[in-house]
Amino acid sequence: MNKLTTRKLLQRILGAFLVLFLYVQVNAQSYTFKPKDPQLYQTIARMDSLMFDAFNRRDLRALQDFFANNVEFYNDGGGLTTYEQTMRNFKTLFESNTTSGLHRELVPGSLEVYPMPGFGAIEVGIHRFIHTENGKEEVGVQKFIHVWQLSNGKWQATRVISLGH
Repeated sequence: MNKLTTRKLLQRILGAFLVLFLYVQVNAQSYTFKPKDPQLYQTIARMDSLMFDAFNRRDLRALQDFFANNVEFYNDGGGLTTYEQTMRNFKTLFESNTTSGLHRELVPGSLEVYPMPGFGAIEVGIHRFIHTENGKEEVGVQKFIHVWQLSNGKWQATRVISLGH
């Protein structure tokens, strides 16, 4: 499969998954997620925790390792960015929030993990970004989808979708 075909396939899978995700969110009151693969769920939950621990510490060097060099970061508030652009955005965010207390929290009970055979996993959840602005605590709540690839024993996010800005 060439790169263009693989990219189109991933975009179609992500599009279909996004529709499923939105449907599940609409019906969330009657839905309790049960992972197909509890061990995979724990692995991705751990990767999420480590990734955002690096974010919360504003450790750009550590954060870089969680993203594949070919990552595509889709953000409904900022558009599509590449690896280099995403890292510059993190750097700018960290530099402009040295005293704001900016940190991310995963909303308890929102994490879902789905196996993607032959590739890795899809993580879906809701998180809060909290910081102080003008003396007042500000909380942004967003939905997210991370496509994780397991390659040579290393998990990295290859696609990120951030919604609700």
